[in-house]
Amino acid sequence: MKPSPNQWQLRLVNVSFVILLLTVVGLLLWLSRSYHMRVDLTQAGRHTLTEASIAVLKRMPEPLRLTAFASQRGGLRATLSDFVAKYQRHKPDIALEFVDPDTQPERVRAAGVQFDGELLLEYGDGKESLAPNKLTEENFTNALTRLGRRGERWVVFLSGHGERSPERQANFDLSQWADQLHKRGFKTRTLALGEHPQIPQNTSVLVIAGPRVQLLPGEAKEIENYVKRGGNLLWLHDPAPLYGLARIAEMLGIEFQPGVLVDPSSAAITGQANVIVVAKYPNHPIVRDFADLTLFPHAAGIAVNKAERWNATALLDTRPSAWSETGRMEGEIRFDKGKDIPGPLNLGVALTRELTAEAGTAEDKESNKREQRIVVIGDGDFLANAFLANAGNLQLGMSAINWLARDDAYVNIPVKAARDRTLALSRNAQYLIAGGFLIVLPLTLAGSGLVIWLRRRKR
Repeated sequence: MKPSPNQWQLRLVNVSFVILLLTVVGLLLWLSRSYHMRVDLTQAGRHTLTEASIAVLKRMPEPLRLTAFASQRGGLRATLSDFVAKYQRHKPDIALEFVDPDTQPERVRAAGVQFDGELLLEYGDGKESLAPNKLTEENFTNALTRLGRRGERWVVFLSGHGERSPERQANFDLSQWADQLHKRGFKTRTLALGEHPQIPQNTSVLVIAGPRVQLLPGEAKEIENYVKRGGNLLWLHDPAPLYGLARIAEMLGIEFQPGVLVDPSSAAITGQANVIVVAKYPNHPIVRDFADLTLFPHAAGIAVNKAERWNATALLDTRPSAWSETGRMEGEIRFDKGKDIPGPLNLGVALTRELTAEAGTAEDKESNKREQRIVVIGDGDFLANAFLANAGNLQLGMSAINWLARDDAYVNIPVKAARDRTLALSRNAQYLIAGGFLIVLPLTLAGSGLVIWLRRRKR
């Protein structure tokens, strides 16, 4: 019996469907081999690198060599491979080699390896080692940052006059910021000019962080000479006298305005009129594309005068609603026309100038970098231990020091290389959860069991 036209049509449809299905499967197979897409569905993005890590990788043009000294026992090698794979997706020239400590002990001794699973990083002429218990994204990315820098970067903190210290742990001091500098390859030290009357030649950045005692004339003269020689400077000035640094301010063409900056608009956010919130930034490398708020407690305004050969750029400005309060910070604070200084006011200033051959340092002459860089900020509290974690304060401090040290490739790199996976609960929430699991849930289960038992008993 010959198939009817409808049957032929049905067969044709079936054959066409099979051909299309096979074609689609083949295309999907080809796409899966040629293109790869990964989706991280974890809430904290634990399988995805942070922006900070990706930014560091982009600034490493040379191949990165990794040697993992890991035995084949357990799943240690698989763990290391998965960890490194996150970085290889953004930097394909990362080479990972496994060395078995049991079969190649001579390589272990030569590398100074102490732990099973230790990772050796090699980039250019630099080397870093990470123990297996330190293998986190933050530690690994910080190691890459240190490897990416060429040469030493010394940040020297002036001391001996009550300045904020990079070594002490008090709220007033800068030890937490110094720790962040160390993680990213900077070296820090304090310098008392009364004991060592010369600023070292290898100083990348000199930091003057709020002296509270008068500098001796010879100390101020040495700082003046350092600036004349082309040294880079970070000056954190709190509302206070200049304590012998007036000549430096005059050289730079700046003047610290009297009083303390206050802002009713910032007070609505912080609860304190003298804590200035900065949300908008100019087009300067330090703050370019900067999106975070920064907080400045007890700050001073800066007036910029024309100075010979210096190019000044405002880094931080207050809102028009702010002013410099010259009276006492007590009771209700109001703007007094004729006494207080109206806003908007400069809070931070960046200064540059082209160095002459005589003013340039030996490093300048070798690298042909002729620009001297200085940053002056009318507040030191924003980098102090008590306030460093607020908003974008740490990010601003790291961007400023990278720019001053001429590490332009690392300016504006996000500082957080690890996501916050901590869960902060209020005391009431802790009581609620504890009560729910320790009291309510057991009583509910016990009550349900009792009801079921009584119903069965009645049957």
